[in-house]
Amino acid sequence: MLDGIGEPPCKRASVGYPGADLKTVTYRETAMAQTVGDHILQRLREWDVDRIFGYAGDGINGILAAFGRADNDPRFIETRHEEMAAFAATGYSKFTGKVGVCMATSGPGAIHLLNGLYDAKLDHVPVVAIVGQQARTALGGSYQQEVDLQTLFKDVAAEYVHTAMVPAQFPNLIDRAMRTAMAERTVTAVIVPADLQETEYSAPEQAFKMVPSSMGFSPPEIRPPEDEIDRAAQIINEGSEVAILVGQGARDAADEVVELAERVGGGIAKALLAKDVIPDDLPFCTGPVGLLGSRPTWDMFQACDTFVMIGSSMPYSQFLPPFDQARGVQIDLDPKFIGMRYPMESLLVGDARLTLQALLPKLQRKDDRSFRDDIEQNVSDWWATMQRRANTEADPVNPQRLFWELSPRLPQDVIVTGDSGSTANWYARYLVFRKGMRGSLSGTLATMGPGMPYAVGAKFGHPDRPVIACVGDGAFQMNGMNELITVSKYWQEWDDPRFIVLILHNNDLNQVTWEMRAMGGFPKFEQTQVLPSVNYADYAKLLGLDGIRVEKPDDIAPAWDRALAAQRPTVIDALCDPEVPPIPPHATPEQIKEATQAVLKGDPDAWHLIKTGAKQKVQEFLPGASRSS
Repeated sequence: MLDGIGEPPCKRASVGYPGADLKTVTYRETAMAQTVGDHILQRLREWDVDRIFGYAGDGINGILAAFGRADNDPRFIETRHEEMAAFAATGYSKFTGKVGVCMATSGPGAIHLLNGLYDAKLDHVPVVAIVGQQARTALGGSYQQEVDLQTLFKDVAAEYVHTAMVPAQFPNLIDRAMRTAMAERTVTAVIVPADLQETEYSAPEQAFKMVPSSMGFSPPEIRPPEDEIDRAAQIINEGSEVAILVGQGARDAADEVVELAERVGGGIAKALLAKDVIPDDLPFCTGPVGLLGSRPTWDMFQACDTFVMIGSSMPYSQFLPPFDQARGVQIDLDPKFIGMRYPMESLLVGDARLTLQALLPKLQRKDDRSFRDDIEQNVSDWWATMQRRANTEADPVNPQRLFWELSPRLPQDVIVTGDSGSTANWYARYLVFRKGMRGSLSGTLATMGPGMPYAVGAKFGHPDRPVIACVGDGAFQMNGMNELITVSKYWQEWDDPRFIVLILHNNDLNQVTWEMRAMGGFPKFEQTQVLPSVNYADYAKLLGLDGIRVEKPDDIAPAWDRALAAQRPTVIDALCDPEVPPIPPHATPEQIKEATQAVLKGDPDAWHLIKTGAKQKVQEFLPGASRSS
């Protein structure tokens, strides 16, 4: 039924999707009549969907039964919660380049998907949600678990959400959902009432008010007009101090971005979602930007006269160059998101790689390398500062040292996931990603909880690669403990069994605590911030996994060595000091004032906080610290 108008199910088709080769798919013939549920799975196979993350419920019983008749092809991966299914599908898509697919039952199951789907939408990740609905005969009757799903999903799946009512709407609904998700890099949803799933499938006919469908999607190659490229080249050539900021939209243009920096003698900063786009070990890579950023990035942006932004929509404009200081050039594939963060003179709508390939021959190599020399010196000094901060004393363990010790031990093919909270600070600043390493976290939604399910999705996308999830104890209690059960269920089938979970165990919702102090001038309010303490290493052992307790600094290196050599998933339960401050790259006088007022108002950890913060800040001023400090 490739063309959707009645061909038998034993045909073959070649389908393409971004980042993958053409693949020939063989469809099964069934002795019984094909149901709508059977057809949905068949069409997903034709789109080369091999994993569906979800949780069972009677609102999707007709599709679940179809999995049984299809020998679980595509494979149903059972997470512990529908939100985790959406997060896992998002992680799977982020690390494979394929469309992530998740599935949930009607009513509460569909509702549970929403947070994970919003995470995908805001990070521009293609995810398709297939959800059940009450039987068509019950709709409008205030029936059990009847929720207006069309309205519920209208925002998160704004580009495409539709409810199936008759079999002949397929395969068009699936095809449009898949194609739109890929084309718009967004979330789409197909709602399928429970009784329709079990109805015999009948393809659309070549008739009035019937909609046939077709397979395949080839993304267009978009390049700006030549005169716009010339204008951008003129701006860059006229500048002498060029700063570059990349986002995840520059992922396929990494080599071109590095060549741009070499030609203009500039440096490269990275938005959070671009952590793995440009290697951190380049001497002119200044690292992250923003509240989680680095001092070399801040200094570069404060000194530049030309600002080039590629594939990023980093929202914190206060961390970009002053508006009246630098001339701006921006490259972005999506015209809806261009020109909205900085007053740019040149807006180039196009694919980053193609645009840079057209731009580079027009750029003059800058002979004056003094700006680059300053950047490289600041980067070198910054890493020395970070090493000193990581090795300052804490009670009991400095969380920065956990990441500092991990960085040189990262396997070349590693995938690292992070969670929101203070973990994101150390992930962004301390891990030195080399070329080929991958990593991600919730960038725009910045939700708690995706670190573990992202890692699960990554592992199902790349079962032959080691995966490390870095999470706080708040996020682990919220979602991670349950998803560790998912890991215990599936890990023995992975080619590489290494699945490491680092838990920053400080019994504190740490990022919120620091935000209260620095942004609001409020002392820590223990009733909202303190978490119950759990022995996470013992919990891992209870599930048949390995668990390591890190209680002092000397435990850190042996813990990483043991986990990276383990033949089963491993939890590192690291007892961390909650008073190690995530110091912004440029702490403003107002922030310092607010934090000081918070301490004076009676913060329960005031004295330890002052000592720890002072030890961290002083590292910037020791020999080797950034010259611009």
